[in-house]
Amino acid sequence: MRILDPKKALVVLSGGQDSTTCLFWALREFSLVKSITFDYGQRHRIELESAAAVAKEAGIANRCIQLSGLSELGGSALIGEEEISGEILGDGLPNSFVPGRNLIFLSYAAAYAYQEDMKHIVLGACETDFSGYPDCRADTLGRAIEALSLGMEADFEIHTPLMSLTKAESVLLAKEVGAF
Repeated sequence: MRILDPKKALVVLSGGQDSTTCLFWALREFSLVKSITFDYGQRHRIELESAAAVAKEAGIANRCIQLSGLSELGGSALIGEEEISGEILGDGLPNSFVPGRNLIFLSYAAAYAYQEDMKHIVLGACETDFSGYPDCRADTLGRAIEALSLGMEADFEIHTPLMSLTKAESVLLAKEVGAF
């Protein structure tokens, strides 16, 4: 098993409030922090600009990975022409659900973290303000990082500092860590 550097962390950064809070949390917790952003054809292109600006302000390196194939799968208001309405579809998921998005992000993040000798992967997933996204649950992400650790024979750890926080609590954390 490859023992990764316990002082290094990679943050999955969308540029929004949650991932920005997680970035500043990671800066407080780890000696070296980098971020990774994904261009998956999302409709809200400003996310990419915001992520780059947040990383620059934090003084860290940010890598943007192109995942254009995700939008080719369609089926979600986040990557299609459909209005983002919050409508619950027949399968019980919101129309903004992109199947497997966080699992794909986590896989790419782990591959990059492996190359950079980074033990910790930080993700802004939160299940208390239920979004209906099954790939935001602690159980899902825990099993995913376990599979990635096995598949790469590396000792990854995932951190989801917002997982059990309400939106109000995550705003308080953002202020505490200096994210805003």
